[in-house]
Amino acid sequence: MSDAMTWVALFGLGVVTVITRGFFMISDQPLPMPGWLRELLKVAPLAALAAVVAPEIFMTQGQLITTWQDARWPGALAATGYYFWRRDILGTILVGMAVMLPLKLGLGW
Repeated sequence: MSDAMTWVALFGLGVVTVITRGFFMISDQPLPMPGWLRELLKVAPLAALAAVVAPEIFMTQGQLITTWQDARWPGALAATGYYFWRRDILGTILVGMAVMLPLKLGLGW
């Protein structure tokens, strides 16, 4: 890629960023939003998190995991159980890692 194309790409990315971030400040009045869209936006972070985490738990190198001897499954189950018990995100991460690391490093799963 030439220097000119790099600058064009950077300028284009800057313009897109300014437009998308400033979109809500352009109008003097609040933009009307349907109730169904407002409800969908409430669960968007959870959907994005599931879209990132689920493939990491159930797939390896683009293929579904076919063996039960994978350290990610017990770690995910323990973390899920801890979350529903205590509702603590940091503890959920720590419990999941505390189960997964010994299985991965100790047993070679």
